[in-house]
Amino acid sequence: QVQLVESGGGLVQAGGSLRLSCAASGSGFRFVAMGWYRQAPGKQRELVALIRSDGSTNYADSVKGRFTISRDNTKNTVYLQMNSLEPEDTAIFYCNGRTLSRAYWGQGTQVTVSS
Repeated sequence: QVQLVESGGGLVQAGGSLRLSCAASGSGFRFVAMGWYRQAPGKQRELVALIRSDGSTNYADSVKGRFTISRDNTKNTVYLQMNSLEPEDTAIFYCNGRTLSRAYWGQGTQVTVSS
């Protein structure tokens, strides 16, 4: 059974930084892509950043230049470095891992940015 466990969320002032981590555990899987999604109150879950096994990345327009996704394949861990945080970034952030057959989700970690 594959599990994704996020950490690193919290409360930060606008302009501050946070680093999220997501560690995958289990056996018999290989993620072709890992990413971060977020869901703010009253809004749909949206893609924040994605990194594929070849290292290519995609970012939501709203976070380009502020967030950086990275991946340590040896540890099955994906990171999201978030700089210049804004109150609009307040949301629950979810880790996502995709194999060729299905997607897995973490339980989510709260990020709150105060103005």
